[in-house]
Amino acid sequence: MSASLPGPRALPESQYDLSTYWGRVRHTAGLTDPSTLLVGKTGLEQAKRALISYKKGETHEMTPQLWKAKKIVDSTLHPDTGEPVFLPFRMSCFVLSNLVVTAGMLTPGLGTRGTIAWQVANQSLNVAINSSNANKSTPLSWSKIAQSYALAVTASCSVAVGLNALVPRLTRVSPSTKLILGRLVPFAAVASAGFLNVLLMRGEEMRTGIDVFPVAADAEKQGDAASLGRSRKAATLAVGETALSRVLNSSPIMILPPLVLVRMQRGWLGRNPRWTTPVNLGLILVTSYAVLPLALAAFPQRQRVRAESLEGEFHGRGGRGGWWFLIGGFEGGGVRVWMEFGSSLFMRALRDLGDLGLGLCS
Repeated sequence: MSASLPGPRALPESQYDLSTYWGRVRHTAGLTDPSTLLVGKTGLEQAKRALISYKKGETHEMTPQLWKAKKIVDSTLHPDTGEPVFLPFRMSCFVLSNLVVTAGMLTPGLGTRGTIAWQVANQSLNVAINSSNANKSTPLSWSKIAQSYALAVTASCSVAVGLNALVPRLTRVSPSTKLILGRLVPFAAVASAGFLNVLLMRGEEMRTGIDVFPVAADAEKQGDAASLGRSRKAATLAVGETALSRVLNSSPIMILPPLVLVRMQRGWLGRNPRWTTPVNLGLILVTSYAVLPLALAAFPQRQRVRAESLEGEFHGRGGRGGWWFLIGGFEGGGVRVWMEFGSSLFMRALRDLGDLGLGLCS
């Protein structure tokens, strides 16, 4: 990530306005751009030199070439180590790496063994991606990762197998409704696993609270703001949004492709079943690149809450205007963590997922 490069001058966070939804969508789409995977070692070094020149003041303003260099570096280098992330586990390869596993989970007519196998494969891939992108300065212990992995696998497999057994027994719904419900079982499995795992991994925050910071009048000096204390109400809000983001982020690729596939199987695909797998893969791929940024951009990178909505000790101490607290987001391109608050940006999502021991479709 570009923040790991040397130089006293900070790079702009994004070329888009991250306070707007469409600005976050465009930013996220850039981070998931698979074209950066084609950049070789020489191209990466050129991009790093260009950004270092800017950070040292040798280049005075951002240009289209510098923004492109920043996208390459941000999607390739780990923000803590400054070393390239293993290619299959980079954020720009996330969709492609998850394509086969997601297609497997959404394959129609899976039996119990197939369902369990693909859920385990999904969680195992998540662990590999998380390990490559996790915060190296404050890593989770292996016991915590194992606990998180075990819960995710248990939850996803239990929900998937249980619902697969329950749906056919429903007597008050039509066969077509049963078919649709059956196709949505993988979504219920991965969403519930993600939701429960957030509560497990961050439950301590709700008990002890999280740091809250006043909003500075000068946005560039926000990183210098000192914590005003720890708030349990802010922690509850943050953990709740993070849990909601797990459900929201898995929704596009776990809901749209199976519903479209059901529709197509009633027509041309029903007469040509040999095309089911290729069509399924194509639907997942198109949905991931077209719709996933819309879901990831749902939450702003930095969240503010009214000071009056927190504990009494924070009332009237909210910084600019006396009303607001900054309680989430990354400062300095992803290095300084105020706290993990959802996953509005894909860059931040992967760091957050690494801390949680989860993947996008966990």
